[in-house]
Amino acid sequence: MQLLTIGLNHTSAPIALREQLVFNAPELPQTLAMLRGAFTDAPALLSEVALVSTCNRTEVYCATTAAESSGQRLTQWLAQVAHVSVDELRSHLYRHRADASVRHAFRVASGLDSMVLGEPQILGQMKTAVRAAHDAGSMGTLLHQLFQRTFKVAKEVRTTTEIGMHSVSMAVACVRLAQRIFGNLSQCNVLLVGAGEMIELVATHLAAQHPARLVVANRTVERAQRLSERFRGESVALKNLPEILPDFDVVITCTAASLPIIGLGMVARAVKARKRKPIMMVDLAVPRDIEPEVADLSDVYLYTIDALGQIVTEGREARAASVAQAEAIIDLRVCDFNTWLNARRLLPYLHSLKNDVENLRKTELELAKRHLA
Repeated sequence: MQLLTIGLNHTSAPIALREQLVFNAPELPQTLAMLRGAFTDAPALLSEVALVSTCNRTEVYCATTAAESSGQRLTQWLAQVAHVSVDELRSHLYRHRADASVRHAFRVASGLDSMVLGEPQILGQMKTAVRAAHDAGSMGTLLHQLFQRTFKVAKEVRTTTEIGMHSVSMAVACVRLAQRIFGNLSQCNVLLVGAGEMIELVATHLAAQHPARLVVANRTVERAQRLSERFRGESVALKNLPEILPDFDVVITCTAASLPIIGLGMVARAVKARKRKPIMMVDLAVPRDIEPEVADLSDVYLYTIDALGQIVTEGREARAASVAQAEAIIDLRVCDFNTWLNARRLLPYLHSLKNDVENLRKTELELAKRHLA
């Protein structure tokens, strides 16, 4: 049995492709069951599997008896889900086997493979993926050991290096971007669309800038109200978006909608009502919340999660020493994992030896009893 990781992320694939392969956390057990169902004719090719899906990456971790065959079939399955050709998808996928798969998992959990170097959210997202695999019954000994060691390595990296210090999160990047366009945000009206973890982080950083108005819009008004009250803001229903959009200078969205909720026509009418006053829009969702054609409108500054890459990587050079230290820790822990794996491979031989010794003991005991008789 060997480890195989296949996936795509913000460095290998554009957002237009990544948004076709996003699996929300509640869907993961069902998706894993569907994936395993595609291997019913050859279960050994996917004896264990876990699926990590975030805004910036979608990765399949599995234990298999034939990595090459499994990789081909997983590529076909992902292409089918994304509604693209296998050839088109293959050019954006990366594959890792054995040691490389272990090292990749360690680096991802430690924040070394993230758009935001050292960001901590990915660790929680990987833990969510593991819980979903347990719920789906697709977690076995090999993946269980891999992820338990992965979480320990991530903790060790974060506690013994400065990899996470001064990391610029997406939330901070949004604030910096708004400040570059508008300067002092105290005169700006800010609209946050969604009420999840990312919007909560954005609200925390934006509220510290004391905007003139902070409003949270969400499909479930109660969630919007709970979040807005924490920051002395306001809450509105998502259905009121077309009417209120012209009132805001900064619009930041991050929902779990499968289709855009802010269209070209809606924004065009808002810009006209604002009398060409500029509006900054940041779409942190994957799949996207805002139609990409909105970027073609004059007086609209539209940024996707990929467009924030330059901002969030500022200071990466200053943490080069911490990155090198983290990589050294990961190399050491990969060796530890291999030691465990090699010992596990010896188990069948040890069991066989134990059985041989036990049979020999029984034979000698019976012989001794006959001699005594």
